[in-house]
Amino acid sequence: MYLPRIFTAMVTPFNENGELDYDEAGRLAEWLTTHGSEGLILSGTTGESPALTDSERMALLRAVRARLSRNVPLWIGTGTNNTVHSRDLSWQAADNGADGVLLVCPYYNKPPQEGLIRHFTEIAKGLPIPAMLYNIPSRTGVNLLPASVVTITEECENIVAIKEAGGSLPQLQELVNLVSSRTRVYSGDDAMYFNALTLGAYGVVSVASHLVGNELAMMTQMVLQNDLDQARRIHMTLTPLFQELFRYTNPISVKWALNYLRIPVGDVRLPLVTPHHEHAFEPLVELIDRLVSAGLYSEAG
Repeated sequence: MYLPRIFTAMVTPFNENGELDYDEAGRLAEWLTTHGSEGLILSGTTGESPALTDSERMALLRAVRARLSRNVPLWIGTGTNNTVHSRDLSWQAADNGADGVLLVCPYYNKPPQEGLIRHFTEIAKGLPIPAMLYNIPSRTGVNLLPASVVTITEECENIVAIKEAGGSLPQLQELVNLVSSRTRVYSGDDAMYFNALTLGAYGVVSVASHLVGNELAMMTQMVLQNDLDQARRIHMTLTPLFQELFRYTNPISVKWALNYLRIPVGDVRLPLVTPHHEHAFEPLVELIDRLVSAGLYSEAG
């Protein structure tokens, strides 16, 4: 099974009426895969999964799958805070052409580690496609510990990866050290990706790859070739962008940036809102214009 190094957690395009724009989703998916993204994950945090209906998720999956080569891994977020619902969504995803599913930790419930283990194993058992765990305590209120990841992946061989977005390099290092070689550890934080790679992470599930996918792919190759000086230079060049994309709750800034670059992905859905004060995105505009001028980014419009 092929697992890409650079997964993009794709935004969900909406039209002027706030409806899901399936045609634009297909166009964006095609564009991303020619600009550094080796695989895509739909309906994750960046895809505004809490604001999508189940039918929208599956229609989005079908629309994007129809536009992409079968060689491009297309995964989708199916994790919720309801175990039965998550399992049902995961099976629907398999039936609708997904290559894998992303399973976020249950939010709001705040289960103990045993509850997390049972939640994920119940979803994954018998599932005909692979799964990636997703640990993001800032969103869910619960931290999936490395020892629990080991237990889950030993029990369910089709859980093949984890997106670690806990914000802790020591925890990521512990994960890399503890999990088996068949379990890929992905950084869930663009700003930590360079350091995560040097600690043994396999790849990244990225937001910034909407804008600088080629550069992230190049940085990855530099680390794999042990050219850490060049990789570090790329990381330092991109760090201000990484930081600015998370000035506001993701995906507010990245959707605004794509629209600024004439890639019409529309606004975010409530309860998220885009700031409209005069200077809200001035720093982001300066960074994007600098990247365009430096030839690091090719506009799509």
